[in-house]
Amino acid sequence: MRRALLLLLACFALPVVAAEPAEPKPFTASYTADWKQVPFSGTAGRSLKKLDDGRWQLDFEASMLVASLSEVSSFRMEKGVFLPQNYRLNRNGLGKGKQVELDFDWSQKQVIGNDRGEPVRQLLNRGLLDKSTYQMALQHDVAAGKKSMSYQVIDGEDIETYDFRVLGEERVDTQAGTVDAIKVERVRDPTQSSRKTVLWFAKDWDFLLVRLHQVEKDGKEYQIMLKEGTVGGRKVVGAAS
Repeated sequence: MRRALLLLLACFALPVVAAEPAEPKPFTASYTADWKQVPFSGTAGRSLKKLDDGRWQLDFEASMLVASLSEVSSFRMEKGVFLPQNYRLNRNGLGKGKQVELDFDWSQKQVIGNDRGEPVRQLLNRGLLDKSTYQMALQHDVAAGKKSMSYQVIDGEDIETYDFRVLGEERVDTQAGTVDAIKVERVRDPTQSSRKTVLWFAKDWDFLLVRLHQVEKDGKEYQIMLKEGTVGGRKVVGAAS
């Protein structure tokens, strides 16, 4: 009895070792892309892969008859913290084109690059994200069960605060089947912006983005919806709708 009690006390005395935050799983996903005001649809693709040097690369491409967008970012993860390395965006059509190139120099603690031809130079601190990498941070935090999230995102010479909140669970009908998802909305001050953004992340598929719906300031609506995808090498298969 005494030995058992000593063993139990010894177990309680052992140091608690925190588990390392899980790395994201590589994925590929293709989507239908629709503008409500445009009488034809397009396609979009999103993928995440780990590079040989340990960085992660996130790609997003969308194309329609009158517009195209390409967005590429790379980042490292350090104890659950996302550290962006570089960001590239190229958008054409539907108004003015836009090109952005940003490089995150962690040794010099600065972001350098250009945004639509204008030079960018910003102080770099842990927690600062680009417009692509913050999406992975959001996916990671939703998977961790957080209900409200806030990110500091570089936008040209400005640092913007992106706030989100979880609205609850909802089933989403996709071409890959019906999936259980977490519904999240971007929180904006209605006196400052009328834009609305809602996202759905699949619970059983490493919280892969399966749907996005956005309403612009001018009332135009944009949506992407999952067609097919893979997560960690497994094909995304939902329940029959």
